[in-house]
Amino acid sequence: MTGAPSDRRAVRARFVAQLGFRLDPFQLEALDAVDADRSVLVAAPTGSGKTVVGEYAVAVALAEGGRVAYTTPIKALSNQKYGDLARRYGAARVGLLTGDNSINGDAPVVVMTTEVLRNMIYAGAPGVAELRWVVLDEVHYLQDAYRGPVWEEVIIHAPPAVRLVCLSATVSNADELAEWIGTVRGRTEVVVERTRPVELTDHYLVGDRHRERMQLVETLVDGRPNPEGRRFDIEPGGGLRGGRGGRRWYTPRRAEVVELLAERSLLPAITFIFSRAACDDAVRACLAAGLRLTTAPERERIRQIVAERTAGLSESDLVVLEAAQWGRALEAGLAAHHAGMVPPFKETVEALFAEGLVKAVFATETLALGINMPARSVVIEKLSKFGGERHEQLTPGQYTQLTGRAGRRGIDTAGHAIVLWSPFVPFEDVAALAASTSFELRSAFRPTYNMAANLVRSHSADDAVALLERSFAQFHADRAVVRLARRVEDRRRERDRSLEEARCHLGDVADYAALDRGPRRVEARPVDLDATLAELRPGDVIAVERGRSSGPAVVVSVAQRRGGTTRLRVLGRQERLVALTADDFDAAPVRLGQVELPVPFTPNRRPFLTEILRRLRATDLAPAAGRAGEDGGSPSAAARRASHPVAACPDAERHVRALRRANRLDREITALSARRVEADATLAGQFERVLALLEQRGALEGWALTGSGEVLRRVYHECDLLVTEAVVGGLFDDLDPPALAGLAAALVYEHRSPGEPPEAWIPPGPLRDRLERLADMARDLNAAEAALRLPLTRPPDVGFTALAHGWAAGEDLGDVLADELVSGGDFVRNVKQLIDLLGQLAEIAPVPATARAARRAADAVFRGVVAASSAVAPVGEEGHAP
Repeated sequence: MTGAPSDRRAVRARFVAQLGFRLDPFQLEALDAVDADRSVLVAAPTGSGKTVVGEYAVAVALAEGGRVAYTTPIKALSNQKYGDLARRYGAARVGLLTGDNSINGDAPVVVMTTEVLRNMIYAGAPGVAELRWVVLDEVHYLQDAYRGPVWEEVIIHAPPAVRLVCLSATVSNADELAEWIGTVRGRTEVVVERTRPVELTDHYLVGDRHRERMQLVETLVDGRPNPEGRRFDIEPGGGLRGGRGGRRWYTPRRAEVVELLAERSLLPAITFIFSRAACDDAVRACLAAGLRLTTAPERERIRQIVAERTAGLSESDLVVLEAAQWGRALEAGLAAHHAGMVPPFKETVEALFAEGLVKAVFATETLALGINMPARSVVIEKLSKFGGERHEQLTPGQYTQLTGRAGRRGIDTAGHAIVLWSPFVPFEDVAALAASTSFELRSAFRPTYNMAANLVRSHSADDAVALLERSFAQFHADRAVVRLARRVEDRRRERDRSLEEARCHLGDVADYAALDRGPRRVEARPVDLDATLAELRPGDVIAVERGRSSGPAVVVSVAQRRGGTTRLRVLGRQERLVALTADDFDAAPVRLGQVELPVPFTPNRRPFLTEILRRLRATDLAPAAGRAGEDGGSPSAAARRASHPVAACPDAERHVRALRRANRLDREITALSARRVEADATLAGQFERVLALLEQRGALEGWALTGSGEVLRRVYHECDLLVTEAVVGGLFDDLDPPALAGLAAALVYEHRSPGEPPEAWIPPGPLRDRLERLADMARDLNAAEAALRLPLTRPPDVGFTALAHGWAAGEDLGDVLADELVSGGDFVRNVKQLIDLLGQLAEIAPVPATARAARRAADAVFRGVVAASSAVAPVGEEGHAP
């Protein structure tokens, strides 16, 4: 239902008046798109006010009797936005749907996580048909490897009448993204704002042992690297950074940095440290250094807010969570903020920071995910972070996301981003990152088992494929086909020119070049090495040449990563798992043989790795083929070369170089052509393989769901097919609630720390047998997936089973976490995910007794710190009419 233009003008006038500030041109342009009933993509810097556009769509929907869904990527943002909208329009008109909360779900305005809306669309929920507007906040999340496809599913499958308001960080290819949305949803306006609302100044902070004060210089001067910065790469003796000598420069210590910021009126500040433990260490170091950043009245207000925000936690829970030490740091104006903290603690830090009471926060990058915590300054300790396998450099997009917190609109005239000196990163690299504006959005879309089941249920085969082909991933692939075709033609012309240059009237240059016995470089890495690595299978033995890791190594896992790269985890001479990518190989690795991997598949367990090494030593390996040119040749070969007719040509070496260039281009043409074919049918091929596996596993019969398939379409979980097979196979039947919770926890938890997990204790009883059967199911499923070249479902992990069992059995938090390496925040997060899965089991379990046990298990674990971490602040009924 669309209002008349005059009505829409009145709605807009009231909306702008209630805001109380003048809108920027980009905001006005985006509101014009909403008034024209068009979808709109707004790409603008953090803190620029792009959410105003989404809130205007809410006002329009309410004024015209329509319904609107406001989606966010995380529950904390949903809770925050629910509070904002409920205060503006009244709690009766605004609802909240997350995995933790269901409040007034039939309201005309419903705030939810994007996954909830996707699930509602697939389930055909009645409220979906009534939607007129959908706001997709932080839509750039569609490039997230794990959760990104959800955004694309919503954009593709939302009812045709729905208009979208897509809000994104500044991206380089916003026009391309809007063009794709337009092909799916109809005409879509794109509004791009690149100017930050508060100017950002980039700084470089260096510790100087020759002076009492640190040196703070601007990173860029007139948009270019500051010439003064180069001197910080050179030690006093003339050597480069990191060398021996005077060691004048050093990385400033955390307490020193906070003191400097306080002296220069650059607080409040957020320091990003990519380690939870290091965030906590930073707070302790500042306290030990005697830093106290608050006044007596501020400390009194801090104590009041802490008491209010932690009222839902028991005294015993507060002791377990070390609330006293945490509170002392807050009263000094210092805090950590990371996923290891329980939500009430994190939310308290956010509230105190928003009031200006906490002055220095040490946070992991999760703080950059949209939580409203702007600061005057942002400090980045290191320009690399551990990605689970190795340290990776920050991308320009990540740097922009972090520094987007610097500068409070209406308070600061400038924001400040400060990077600390490091002996491993040249100043030029820091300056290049600060100057870069490249943040290109890439799709992470792929067909999942649950998606396939829902497509089969609701569409014909042709329509299902057509829907997949409407994804941003296929849009990219289609463009890639055109680009690859152009590159193939360019390489062919270049090759033909090289072949012409390689011709010699005296003889055959190829024959002459083959006699070259001089030192030869290893052949350049093939263009399609990622594809070559992807063809390896777990158990393959390959030759690795990588320093101390050189020698035969067993491939333990093969994973496709974002951007098409392939990552291997191999076990070799160092007797530990090593992650390798195409960058670690000069040429395709030689396959020496194969060993059968032990079962169960537990790659993080030492006995599993030891057994692989034993089997490797007992395997006869084929000798690795020598590389071309390593054989020194023979005197007769040199003589034949000298006597070859081409040897008399003055341009002989030029001919040889041209021939080698032509051969290299030929290989590149072959690789590019293969990539072109692959890009042309990427999603269709993946979908066909998913369907084939579902038919093998009994979830499909032709183009129809079986009973197992009907269960699968209602399972929204990373391990959807494994969950389905466990339910249909009766693994959850005849278990009491604690045992059922422990079994489900193995499907929720994943050990992510770089070290080996501790040996898990499994409660006695039937749970042990069920866990072994679940592991067998996962291995069987992984084998089928590997045969069809599909991503492997993550195997179950029993690292959280004992905690889930104890918590469901009613144990106290202190007893559950005793001698465990799980933080309070991790415990709460995993229990919340467990509650979500238990709720699904209660809905899909075919045996009524199992469904009842799942509900009782969910109720049993929703208590204490978990319940307190799921509460939403009460909102008054008062609101303003739109």
